[in-house]
Amino acid sequence: MVSVVMTSISVTMLSFIITWSQKNILFIMADDLRTSLGCYGDPVAKSPNIDQLASQSQVFLNAFAQQAVCGPSRTSMLTSRRPDTTRLYDFYSYWRVHAGNYTTLPQYLKSHGYHTMSVGKIFHPGIASNFTDDYPYSWSIPAYHPPSFQYEKHKVCKGADGELHANLLCAVNVSEQPGGTLPDLESTDEAVRLLTGRIKDAAPFFLAVGFHKPHIPFRIPQEYLSLFPLDKMTLAPDPDVPKLLPPVAYNPWADIRRRDDVQKLNVSFPYGPIPKDFQLRIRQHYYAAVSYMDAQVGRLLSELEKLGLANSTMVVFSSDHGWSLGEHGEWAKFSNFDVATRVPLILHVPGVTTVHKKKEQLTFPFIDVLNQPNANHHEVKNIVELVDVFPTLSDLVGLRAPAPCPEVSFKKKLCTEGNNLAYTFEQEEMKVNPEAIAFSQYPRPADTPQENSDLPLLKDIKIMGYSLRTYDYRYTLWLGFNPATFRVNLTDIHAGELYMMADDPTHLTLCVFYTVASSLRPVTCGQ
Repeated sequence: MVSVVMTSISVTMLSFIITWSQKNILFIMADDLRTSLGCYGDPVAKSPNIDQLASQSQVFLNAFAQQAVCGPSRTSMLTSRRPDTTRLYDFYSYWRVHAGNYTTLPQYLKSHGYHTMSVGKIFHPGIASNFTDDYPYSWSIPAYHPPSFQYEKHKVCKGADGELHANLLCAVNVSEQPGGTLPDLESTDEAVRLLTGRIKDAAPFFLAVGFHKPHIPFRIPQEYLSLFPLDKMTLAPDPDVPKLLPPVAYNPWADIRRRDDVQKLNVSFPYGPIPKDFQLRIRQHYYAAVSYMDAQVGRLLSELEKLGLANSTMVVFSSDHGWSLGEHGEWAKFSNFDVATRVPLILHVPGVTTVHKKKEQLTFPFIDVLNQPNANHHEVKNIVELVDVFPTLSDLVGLRAPAPCPEVSFKKKLCTEGNNLAYTFEQEEMKVNPEAIAFSQYPRPADTPQENSDLPLLKDIKIMGYSLRTYDYRYTLWLGFNPATFRVNLTDIHAGELYMMADDPTHLTLCVFYTVASSLRPVTCGQ
């Protein structure tokens, strides 16, 4: 793998900050997207538009979410505060009331003259963002949600019996769907409309576009399945639940079990397994959903170019968390495993990360994934976190990055619990920093898998799993948690896990620790 290399980068970066400060940002978020992209080395993925973006960007190969579920992760990233500071572990509290009146990234930009806009899923809708997507704090205009999303969980998937069902696997003829469209198609159209309206406006803009896919159900245009023939699909390389895995670490993928087509399988609780032929179909549909989402990214970037905005707009692409595709017998998110916490993070900065091109060449020509192969790509190896995004973008557009938060920061409106990564654009990455650490966490209601283990309500949380990820290893410790006081009991140790990543990147070998007289003692290592 090679890094993006720029000549005289420090001088270039300084010139960029002086001449480009307070310019536009296009902030693109996928939902439940793991690093199943061509630019992240996935040999199955077909993601030419995101790969093309990556080839013109700085790509963080090892970026991690702070909690592998939508609401807590998005709130954490946009406030640059960790879940223990936002006190949001489920979907049912608003951080400004429940924890502290923290400034968000779009709010900070808005206070410095930016016109801020939200399309699709950026904040988690509902209570977690005050039923307004945090408007008017974060946005200059009310957030847009695609009307067709209301049908996402309805019986709109035609089954083999010809009837409509609320299925997990839901490849459709778009013309037969309510309104003849799908949510991400509508969001792309709205984003293009908003971009068009900014052409003659002197104020810089921050446009956040949140695509719903590849989140389940896999309600996608049926033609994308043709990219991934079933006879070419394979199972996860480690499809069995590790024998030594502490039960508290396992999530029983309840949201998948509720779908009509999965219920028919009569899969045992909590470990399954799902029949192998259906596992292959899930993997097929997930990759197809990624390609469908990639096409929407391509449409958006192509329009950015056509409108003459590509040279004055920074582009950020990321996801709220990953998604298990059968690894360890796991599906969905809701865990501390790498596949659930690792996300793509791609930052395109015009004039800094852009590879030199001829005048007539386009930066983001649209690539039809149904007819074109993947583009070449570059990668940069760093351990980083989603809480780093807020201070990094602030710095890159010429604003003062928020100062580091004090140890207790509930009354501090503006600060960051992440790191400012702007310095990484100033020099070529020569080696991996072994001291860089990413922290993730996940709550559980009990030591063993329960019906509510995937997403326990705050009042039901009894255990918090804290996971530390370096380039070499992942160490997870499961501790007693009091939801009334939001306090962890460091003497109440339930279990521990240690994975050596360099030799075992897919978590096949596990060293398990159990508590003995309130201290951790290694039991054994194995699969």
